[in-house]
Parts: sequence; structure tokens; C-alpha cells
Amino acid sequence: MEQLFSQLLTLGRRMWKYRWAGLLAAWLVGALGVLVAVLLPNRYEASARIYVDTQSILKPLMSGLAVQPNVDTQVQMLSRTLISRPNMEKLVRMADLDLGNQSKAQQEALIEVLTRELSIRSTAKDNLYTLSYRDKDPDTAKRVVQSLVSIFVESSLGASRKETATATTFINEQIKNYEAKLEEAEARLKEFRLRNLELTASEGKDAASRLGELSNQLDRARLELREAENARSAAKQQLAAERTRLDSAAQAALQDPSAFAMPEMDARIDAQKRNLDVLLQRFTDQHPDVIQTRKLIKDLEEQKKRELADMRRNSSGSTSSGSSSSGTPVQQELSRMLATTEVQVAQLQARVGEYSARYQQALSALKTAPQLEAEAAQLNRDYAVHKKNYEELVARRESAAISGELDVASGVADFRLIDPPRASNQPVAPNRLVLLAAAWGLSVAAGLGTSFIASQLRPVFHDTLELRDVTELPVLGVVGRLNTPAEVSRSRRSMLRFWSAGGLLFICFAIGIAAMAVIANRGA
Repeated sequence: MEQLFSQLLTLGRRMWKYRWAGLLAAWLVGALGVLVAVLLPNRYEASARIYVDTQSILKPLMSGLAVQPNVDTQVQMLSRTLISRPNMEKLVRMADLDLGNQSKAQQEALIEVLTRELSIRSTAKDNLYTLSYRDKDPDTAKRVVQSLVSIFVESSLGASRKETATATTFINEQIKNYEAKLEEAEARLKEFRLRNLELTASEGKDAASRLGELSNQLDRARLELREAENARSAAKQQLAAERTRLDSAAQAALQDPSAFAMPEMDARIDAQKRNLDVLLQRFTDQHPDVIQTRKLIKDLEEQKKRELADMRRNSSGSTSSGSSSSGTPVQQELSRMLATTEVQVAQLQARVGEYSARYQQALSALKTAPQLEAEAAQLNRDYAVHKKNYEELVARRESAAISGELDVASGVADFRLIDPPRASNQPVAPNRLVLLAAAWGLSVAAGLGTSFIASQLRPVFHDTLELRDVTELPVLGVVGRLNTPAEVSRSRRSMLRFWSAGGLLFICFAIGIAAMAVIANRGA
């Protein structure tokens, strides 16, 4: 640490020897810095703030019907590509900046200046964009910002409408192409179906499937035929059994006297018999009433016998006729069932014959079916692809039309001018306060640097130890110098002039910085 301090002290002594050169350099650099700070032209800034509202109430309502582009991404890309050469050339014309520039070189320089000085700052969350431009003339800066705002808004609308028109034109061309392809596919498919009508009714099934289906239908029809024939046989057997049962019952009825009951006649005979018993208890057999009652009983019994004989004859006749016609409800129902089964058997026999013919026809056409099915599948596939693409293109054309109308109605976004273009009355550049402070620092650095360089170019030894270390020779002695009073007085005057000159430089910079600070505060 002591050695480092000794080296710094030695370096300071060397630089002190060339202090006047350093002071001159400081004054020159300071004067040059002040001159630059004072002569730099004032620059005024014009700015405007735009809020881009990308949330429209129509877009959620039209979701699914219209194409919903990413508006935020479009606006961000638009802000990044706004400062492009075509826009800058348009900006020069809109702001009348090309009136004084006649040559091509001047126009190129003006475009480069605009590209460099224009600034677009944005906050991603708020969609708030600040457009600013600096120029020596505040009115020119304001016109440039106003033109830039117009270009910013018009570029978004024009780009969106141009994209919609381009997309619609392309889709219309594709629709025409696919419409022609679809018509050709429909014509080929129609011609194939007319040449192969048997495949039209197959509902898209192959030959093996149709053959299997016909086989199943034939087996099912044969099974139903056997069931109907069995039902017919059962109905015949039941009808025959019913007829036999009725004949047996009729014969048994003829042999059974109780089968021909006459309750009214029997009641009348019983009543007369009871009356006879009552009369016999009161009278004799020769009484007229008794004789009359016995005669009445005899007449009733003879009448009963005649009626029984008639009933038996009638029963015998009905039994003989019932064997040839269905007289009972059971016989009628069995006869109806037999007729129904006969009709069903005839229908099923016709169905079995038809299915057998179809099966033989499908079996004979099985050899050529694979080629026809492959051709039909190819035609149907081509037709389905063209139809699907055509319908999708038509739907997208409608969606593009709705999207274009939506953009016309609501625009890509709502551009709101929060702060209109306005130029500041006070210059924003250059910052002369900072420039003066920098010039002051540079002047001090220039003075110290000049003294240091001079001390390194023409070194002087101020210490015996340093001399011995550099020369690596022993120092035998030191001869001192005694200054005369005149030299001491001259040295003091020189010191006073040096510090006066240095202090004057400091005071000048301090006054300049203070003046600039006061002017800046008044302007604010």
C-alpha cells in the first residue's frame, strides 16, 4: 500500500510539471464542448396516442358463421411494419415534405431521416400505441405524426378488404373448377348406373353380401313355407276331429231320452196330477171333476209323446246335414283357419320360387360382380370427394362474404385517437444541461490526460530511489538547488495564474449549467 501511494505521488509530481499543457487542453476541450452544446439546433417532438379496441360485440355473435382472424396479432404486425419504405414515401407526399427536395439523393436522405426519427411505442396489454416524431420545425413534426396516424388506420382497413377480396376471388375460381369436375363425375356415375341397373337396388352391397342375403331370405322363406304347411295340416286334422266329435254327440243324443226335455209340458202334467190328488181326497172316482182331470192328464201325455217324436225326427235330420256343412262356431273358425293357411302356403310357395330365381341369377352374376363393384366404388369415391370439396368451398365463400361484410360493418378494430397529434412548445433535444456537464467532464479528463501523456513522453525523476530503480546504478549523492527570492516570487505568481485559470474554467461551467437549469425549469 505504501509503495502504491509512493507511485501515485511520483506520477502526480510528473503530471504537475506539465500542468500548463493540461490546463490549455482543458480550456480547448471545454470551449469546444460549450460551442457544440450551444450551436446544436433545437428539436421539437410531436406525438399522438391511439387506442385499438379489438373487442367487438358483432364478432361473438357471428362466431361460427364468419372467419374470426386474430385481430391482436394483425394490429401488432401492422405496427411493426408501419415504418416501411412504401409507407415512408406515402408519408413524404402526405406531409408535403418533398416540396423542397428535388434530387433523388435528397429524397433518399429524407426517407432515411424519417425512418430513423419515427417512433412507435406500444403496451401489449392495453393496445395503446404512441406515435412520435422529432424535427427542427414543430409544425412539420405535427404534420408528419398526423399523416402517420392516417396511414396507420387506413392500412388496417385496406389490408383487410384486400385480403377478403383476394380470398373471395380465389374461392370462386376453385368453385368453378370443382363444379365442372362434379358435373363430369355425376355424368360418369349416371352412365354407369344406367348400364348396371342391378347394382342400383343393391344399396351399396357387394356381390357376396347380396348372395348371402338372398340365401338367407330363401332359407327364411322355405322355413316359413314349412311352418305354413304344418299349420295347414294341423288345421285339417282339428277340423276332421271336430266333425267326428259332433257326429258322435248327435248319435248319443238320439239314444238318450233325457236329451229331449220338455219342462213346460212336464210342469203342466205335474200340476194336473197334484190337482187330481186333491180331488180324490174330497170326491170319488165318479165325480165329474175327477173324470175331467184324468182326461186332461191323458191328453197332455199324448201331446208330449207326439212332440217328443217330432223332436227326435228333427234331431236326426240336423245330424245328417251337419256332417256336410259347418254349423257350429268351432267348425266355422277351423274352416277359416284352414282357408287362411291355404292362402299363406300359396304365397310362400310363390316367394320361395322368386327367391330361388334371384339366388340363381346372383350366383351366375358373381363372376363379373367384383369388377363392376370396383368401378362403382371408384366412381362413388370420386363423386363424394368432389362433392365434399365443392360444398366446403361454397360454405367458405359464404363465410368469406359474411366476414367481408362484418369487416365493413365493424372494421378490423376500432381505432380511437386518445391524444390528437400535438407538438411540444419547448424543444425536447438537445439536453444542453447534460451536454454542458459532459463538456465539463471531458475538459477535466482532457487536461489530466494531456498532463499524463506529456509526463510519459518526457519523464522527470523526483526521487533518488526511483532513479536507482530505473538506472540500476548506485546513487552517490544529491545536489540540491536553492531558489532566489525572485524565482520564488515568480513561482508563486505562476501558481496563482494556474489556479485562477482552472477556477475560471470551473466557474464558467458552473454558471452555464446553472443558467441552463433555470431555463429548463422556466420552460417546464
